[in-house]
Amino acid sequence: MSAPTRKNAPTTLSLRHAFEVEQARREAERYAREEADRRQQEEDLGRAEQLYDALIGDPAFLAAHQLTADWRRYTVLLESPDFRIRAYFEAGHGSVSVGDKRNVAVSATPAPLKREEVDSVADALRVVAQFLADEIQ
Repeated sequence: MSAPTRKNAPTTLSLRHAFEVEQARREAERYAREEADRRQQEEDLGRAEQLYDALIGDPAFLAAHQLTADWRRYTVLLESPDFRIRAYFEAGHGSVSVGDKRNVAVSATPAPLKREEVDSVADALRVVAQFLADEIQ
Protein backbone atom coordinates (compact mmCIF):
# COMPACT_ATOMS: atom_id res chain seq x y z
CA MET A 1 0.00 0.00 0.00
CA SER A 2 1.46 3.35 -0.93
CA ALA A 3 1.33 6.58 1.03
CA PRO A 4 -1.89 8.45 0.53
CA THR A 5 -1.66 11.47 -1.73
CA ARG A 6 -3.39 14.63 -0.73
CA LYS A 7 -5.33 16.70 -3.11
CA ASN A 8 -5.11 20.47 -2.77
CA ALA A 9 -2.46 20.38 0.03
CA PRO A 10 -1.78 23.87 1.40
CA THR A 11 1.38 25.31 -0.09
CA THR A 12 1.93 27.98 2.61
CA LEU A 13 3.10 25.52 5.27
CA SER A 14 6.67 24.32 5.12
CA LEU A 15 9.19 23.04 7.60
CA ARG A 16 11.84 25.35 6.16
CA HIS A 17 9.67 28.42 6.64
CA ALA A 18 8.66 27.42 10.18
CA PHE A 19 12.31 26.77 11.07
CA GLU A 20 13.44 30.13 9.68
CA VAL A 21 10.67 31.94 11.56
CA GLU A 22 11.71 30.18 14.79
CA GLN A 23 15.38 31.06 14.24
CA ALA A 24 14.47 34.70 13.58
CA ARG A 25 12.29 34.79 16.72
CA ARG A 26 15.12 33.40 18.85
CA GLU A 27 17.62 35.85 17.37
CA ALA A 28 15.27 38.76 18.11
CA GLU A 29 14.86 37.57 21.72
CA ARG A 30 18.63 37.19 22.13
CA TYR A 31 19.19 40.69 20.74
CA ALA A 32 16.55 42.13 23.08
CA ARG A 33 18.19 40.44 26.09
CA GLU A 34 21.63 41.70 25.08
CA GLU A 35 20.30 45.24 24.64
CA ALA A 36 18.55 45.11 28.02
CA ASP A 37 21.79 43.88 29.63
CA ARG A 38 23.78 46.63 27.92
CA ARG A 39 21.32 49.31 29.07
CA GLN A 40 21.41 47.94 32.63
CA GLN A 41 25.21 47.96 32.66
CA GLU A 42 25.22 51.56 31.44
CA GLU A 43 22.80 52.51 34.23
CA ASP A 44 24.91 50.72 36.84
CA LEU A 45 28.04 52.41 35.54
CA GLY A 46 26.26 55.77 35.64
CA ARG A 47 25.24 55.20 39.25
CA ALA A 48 28.82 54.41 40.23
CA GLU A 49 30.04 57.54 38.45
CA GLN A 50 27.42 59.69 40.21
CA LEU A 51 28.40 58.33 43.63
CA TYR A 52 32.09 58.83 42.91
CA ASP A 53 31.46 62.42 41.82
CA ALA A 54 29.53 63.04 45.04
CA LEU A 55 32.36 61.60 47.14
CA ILE A 56 35.13 63.64 45.51
CA GLY A 57 33.08 66.85 45.47
CA ASP A 58 34.77 68.18 48.62
CA PRO A 59 38.50 67.39 48.51
CA ALA A 60 39.13 69.35 51.74
CA PHE A 61 36.69 67.08 53.62
CA LEU A 62 38.42 63.98 52.25
CA ALA A 63 41.85 65.30 53.19
CA ALA A 64 40.73 66.34 56.68
CA HIS A 65 39.65 62.76 57.39
CA GLN A 66 42.53 61.09 55.53
CA LEU A 67 40.15 59.62 52.97
CA THR A 68 40.76 58.68 49.38
CA ALA A 69 38.13 57.81 46.80
CA ASP A 70 38.56 55.46 43.89
CA TRP A 71 36.24 54.24 41.18
CA ARG A 72 36.53 51.04 39.14
CA ARG A 73 33.70 50.40 36.73
CA TYR A 74 30.72 49.45 38.99
CA THR A 75 32.59 49.83 42.30
CA VAL A 76 33.32 52.96 44.31
CA LEU A 77 35.78 52.82 47.20
CA LEU A 78 36.23 55.27 50.05
CA GLU A 79 39.34 54.41 52.03
CA SER A 80 41.17 55.51 55.11
CA PRO A 81 44.19 53.92 56.76
CA ASP A 82 41.77 52.05 59.07
CA PHE A 83 38.73 51.09 56.99
CA ARG A 84 37.31 50.74 53.50
CA ILE A 85 33.76 51.56 52.43
CA ARG A 86 32.79 49.86 49.20
CA ALA A 87 29.71 50.56 47.07
CA TYR A 88 28.89 48.21 44.20
CA PHE A 89 26.12 48.62 41.63
CA GLU A 90 24.68 45.69 39.69
CA ALA A 91 21.36 44.89 38.04
CA GLY A 92 19.79 48.17 39.12
CA HIS A 93 20.61 47.75 42.81
CA GLY A 94 23.53 48.61 45.00
CA SER A 95 25.34 47.22 47.95
CA VAL A 96 27.40 49.25 50.42
CA SER A 97 29.77 47.58 52.86
CA VAL A 98 32.43 48.67 55.31
CA GLY A 99 35.47 46.66 56.32
CA ASP A 100 38.10 47.13 59.01
CA LYS A 101 41.68 47.36 57.70
CA ARG A 102 43.27 47.46 61.17
CA ASN A 103 43.06 43.72 61.81
CA VAL A 104 43.92 42.43 58.35
CA ALA A 105 46.65 39.88 59.06
CA VAL A 106 46.57 37.66 56.00
CA SER A 107 44.42 39.25 53.30
CA ALA A 108 44.77 42.67 51.76
CA THR A 109 40.98 42.86 51.53
CA PRO A 110 39.20 43.80 54.74
CA ALA A 111 36.34 41.54 55.74
CA PRO A 112 33.00 43.35 55.64
CA LEU A 113 31.70 44.36 59.05
CA LYS A 114 28.40 45.76 57.84
CA ARG A 115 26.53 45.63 54.57
CA GLU A 116 23.37 47.30 53.35
CA GLU A 117 21.42 47.03 50.10
CA VAL A 118 20.41 50.27 48.34
CA ASP A 119 18.22 51.17 45.39
CA SER A 120 19.57 54.58 44.37
CA VAL A 121 22.66 56.75 44.39
CA ALA A 122 21.07 58.92 47.08
CA ASP A 123 20.53 55.83 49.27
CA ALA A 124 24.11 54.73 48.64
CA LEU A 125 25.46 58.15 49.62
CA ARG A 126 23.33 58.13 52.79
CA VAL A 127 24.65 54.68 53.79
CA VAL A 128 28.25 55.67 52.99
CA ALA A 129 27.78 58.70 55.28
CA GLN A 130 26.31 56.49 58.02
CA PHE A 131 29.20 54.01 57.82
CA LEU A 132 31.69 56.89 57.75
CA ALA A 133 30.09 58.45 60.84
CA ASP A 134 30.29 55.05 62.58
CA GLU A 135 34.00 54.75 61.78
CA ILE A 136 35.05 58.35 62.48
CA GLN A 137 34.29 59.14 66.09
